[in-house]
Amino acid sequence: MKKNRVLVYIIFSLLSLLVAYILINTFSLRSKQLSIDQVEIIQINGAAIDRFAQAIQIQTVSPEDPSDFDSLQFIRFNEYLRKSYPLIDSLLEHNVFNNFSHLYLWKGTQPQKKPIVLMGHLDVVPVIPDNLKYWKQPPFEGKIIKDTLWGRGSIDDKIGVIGILESVELLLSQNFQPKRDIYIAIGHDEEIGGNKGARAIADYLIEKGVEAEFVLDEGGSITQGMIPGMNQNVALIGIAEKGSVSIELEVELEGGHSSMPGKETAIDVMSTAISKLKTNPFPAGISKPIEGFVEYLGPEMPFFNKMAFANANLFEPLILKSYEASSSGNALIRTTTAPTIFNSGVKDNIIPLSAKATVNFRIISGSSIEEVISHVKKTIEDERVSVKESGFNTEPSKVSSTEAFGFQTLHKSIAEIYPETIVSPYLVVGATDARHFNDISENIYRFLPIKITKSNIKAFHGLNERVAVEEFENAVRFYVQLIKNSDQ
Repeated sequence: MKKNRVLVYIIFSLLSLLVAYILINTFSLRSKQLSIDQVEIIQINGAAIDRFAQAIQIQTVSPEDPSDFDSLQFIRFNEYLRKSYPLIDSLLEHNVFNNFSHLYLWKGTQPQKKPIVLMGHLDVVPVIPDNLKYWKQPPFEGKIIKDTLWGRGSIDDKIGVIGILESVELLLSQNFQPKRDIYIAIGHDEEIGGNKGARAIADYLIEKGVEAEFVLDEGGSITQGMIPGMNQNVALIGIAEKGSVSIELEVELEGGHSSMPGKETAIDVMSTAISKLKTNPFPAGISKPIEGFVEYLGPEMPFFNKMAFANANLFEPLILKSYEASSSGNALIRTTTAPTIFNSGVKDNIIPLSAKATVNFRIISGSSIEEVISHVKKTIEDERVSVKESGFNTEPSKVSSTEAFGFQTLHKSIAEIYPETIVSPYLVVGATDARHFNDISENIYRFLPIKITKSNIKAFHGLNERVAVEEFENAVRFYVQLIKNSDQ
């Protein structure tokens, strides 16, 4: 009996210590949000909205097939830049790469300071002709209906390009001159890899020996009601982006007539291979960018969510399970597996000799293309299935610091323009042109000042892309404030 009492006492003591540990961690979690007053709202001239609409009207589409590239539209955009932004055109140094990508240099008064690089891309994805009937407004007319501008590129990414240009033109008109050099890099082929645009610009800057204080590209955004446990708007600053690799699988087996099928056909083998990959996903985990996400959002959450985030080492399985429940959350915690192409067969009564499939993997920080290939081979475990890389592939980016000047300046600028918005680091699950700038700066951030909701997120590369005029105006204000705040 005495031994039992001692055992109960020990268990009770351990549980008490565990509860105390959890509560201490929870109440010790301090907010990392900046307490900053909102700045005076500057007025944005209505002509700026018109120029934004004109940019949408120019169909700078990056097609998958190079033979479909319409150079006349990109020539139109070159002319649009020259006419729309005369101060930028006349006062800033300007270099053009591969005819359609642009790099402007706004020289500062203190060139010994590291420069900053503001990025965007002028190209857009195609609009599928069969989908035109589903658009509520024509995708390339740049119509403004009830204070909303409609059109392809209004979100991705002409709002970034025009927002930056409008802010610089406005500051030039006020005779503002920065202390730091400011580079404005505008690529024309981001949607198909960025090799002729951002890659060419980056190579030029590397050759010049440019080392930037920070680089800012698209990526994160201001989410509304999309973070579990968060009611406030959350501005997500991408401090890293996932890598990407497409793996081509191929099987060749004896074919024949469909009336006498063998035990396994090429389609059978390929289907089994893909099924194995889908039912054996990569393990979930909290990567370094998500550690920052937990650190910044944890203090702002309701008590039980806060408790879980404050004790992520104990509650990691519960956190991971919560994020696995949605496709967007799942993408943050593991390397994802997505079969995207399957080709086999030409006729209904002929068993095909071969089957091909492409599977795209988005690689989590800390992993690699080599690790993905190893996982694919080990999981399929069938010598009849050949495995090789395909398409445009990139390793996961490095992780930028949340303590660096660039992140803190972004944080301050967001707080000044978007009051009561929570700021957090984030892992960007897609690919951006920023990956080409890894050798330009140690600190690359990805944030576009737009609000994303469950209702408009599908407009990215989808139907009815649109943005509120007020959001465009705030984007210009944000870039103005960012440039001013970078002047330290």
